[in-house]
Amino acid sequence: MSGNISGVKQSKRRRRVRIHLSDGRVYAGERDTALEKFLYEAFPNRNNPPIAGLVNDQLRELSWPVDCDVKVKPIFLSDSDGIRIYCRSLSFLLIVAANELYPQARLFIDYSVPYGGYFCKVKGRKPFTADELSRIKGRMNKLVEEDHPILRKTLPIDEARRLFEDREGWDKVRLLDGFNEEGLPVYSLNGFRDYFYGYMVPSTGYLTTFALEHLLNGFILRFPRREEPTRLRPPQRFSELRKVFWEYGEWLDRVGVGNVGALNESIRSGGIKRVVLVSEALHEQRIAQIAHTLVKRMNRGHRLILIAGPSSSGKTTFAKRLAIQLLVQGLNPYLLGMDDFFLPRANTDKGADGAHDFDSLSALDLPLFRESLYALLTGEEVTLPHYDFITGQRETGPTVKLGPMQPLLVEGIHGLNPQLIEKIPQEQIFKIFVSALTQLNLDSHNRVPTTDTRLIRRIVRDALCRGYSAEEAISIWEGVRRGEKQNIFPYQEQADVMFNSALVYELAVLKPLVEPLLLQVKMAEERIEAERLLAFLRWFEPCATEVIPKNSILREFIGHSILDELTWYHDFVFRKRKEKNEHRKGEGQSGMD
Repeated sequence: MSGNISGVKQSKRRRRVRIHLSDGRVYAGERDTALEKFLYEAFPNRNNPPIAGLVNDQLRELSWPVDCDVKVKPIFLSDSDGIRIYCRSLSFLLIVAANELYPQARLFIDYSVPYGGYFCKVKGRKPFTADELSRIKGRMNKLVEEDHPILRKTLPIDEARRLFEDREGWDKVRLLDGFNEEGLPVYSLNGFRDYFYGYMVPSTGYLTTFALEHLLNGFILRFPRREEPTRLRPPQRFSELRKVFWEYGEWLDRVGVGNVGALNESIRSGGIKRVVLVSEALHEQRIAQIAHTLVKRMNRGHRLILIAGPSSSGKTTFAKRLAIQLLVQGLNPYLLGMDDFFLPRANTDKGADGAHDFDSLSALDLPLFRESLYALLTGEEVTLPHYDFITGQRETGPTVKLGPMQPLLVEGIHGLNPQLIEKIPQEQIFKIFVSALTQLNLDSHNRVPTTDTRLIRRIVRDALCRGYSAEEAISIWEGVRRGEKQNIFPYQEQADVMFNSALVYELAVLKPLVEPLLLQVKMAEERIEAERLLAFLRWFEPCATEVIPKNSILREFIGHSILDELTWYHDFVFRKRKEKNEHRKGEGQSGMD
């Protein structure tokens, strides 16, 4: 073929590149200009700035150099990925400022608080005083004002190990044992280097909204919630939640696993069976304590037990195990699922995303629920509904009549909502809040969010039991979380007791089950979330499911639970009642107990 009839010819590489935004705008700049410069120009609103970008469907930091024409979707501070990057960067700022002023203090970022913040504590010295926190905050403000760059560099593993050994950061050194990748991304700020498993903002100038709040035995690093990215929410009471986290810290000490590195070591050495058995024994001990408390309350008229908690918290298994403990105490509880009172799917309101909103209180047939509950507690015979999740229709369930001293366990996400129940006096109600409140962190500076544990539980369970893909589970998770914030978490402090369903070893068990599911995610935004989960799961050694007891709360999500079939429990309860009534009739007595 002679001549150039296609119109295609070799060209020099252009000096300028373009980013194409989803709204149709195009911005051009010099090759290798940081993504930050483009987005800063395109989105001048500093109240909700871009924090990162989805570049050709890949999450990139703002410091990423643009070296060719790309499609970009900005990630704002009000997005879930944006607020995570902000909080992670703010934690690094705190660590650097505290190290500059008090180099002997080892800072530990412990757990999140409901109104936006992390509870932190120090080791190697007494807790920071209010004056010392004021100095640290002043230093943080100065670093923000000076807008220092936050730089990322990948270190060879041996060099990273020496860095943390020199600093006596043994939690990070232990975490690197068995790590088989060539390099470790390390961030530096004002000469201080540290590892974080997620992205950062490009400089400290982004970190303008924060506070340090003095608290007994520690302090809170406060940050905005993504719903209101420019302001800090007022502090809230979370005394019951603090007790749960303190208790879990005690459990970690008893198990001998303080971080993921220690957990991995127990798996490699064969000590994981001990960790599993002690963890499960602690769960059983706590459930038995709650049952003992309930027996005492029963004598004061507490017959109605409401069990609430967010998605994938293990409410169902907890309720069954509590019922068994009450049987041991001589009581015959009846277990009622709130989900059976869902309205038919066609009558269920839809949320802003167009999907049926099953997390709203309006999804329940409240008049029928209240009527049934009141009738059961007053000794009437009630035919209960049963909700079919496949057809979305409500069917006829069992006919039930409770005895005068028979407790009623009601399990569902709205159990603590004061609008749920009318007529029944509060002195007859005992409220339990259940959630997986993880406290096992990667190391002292990298925490594992409780939400991530529940999401991974849900992905595994939905794939196993409901035929949903990880992509589907991730796509609806934002709506689930929104419903929890509106309908569940505001009432958690009203609980009489809280139960932490987290198990120290569970992510090691869930890892080999969830990784293949996450690797199948294709849609861009869902894949970003899947890659984030995969990034922190790589730090966990896998653990086989065979070591998990058949009644473990974890079995609710991985399958093969001995508690899967509830009928055996109800059959047992009503058989015992029948036997007792027949015995009474034989002695000339009548009535149901």
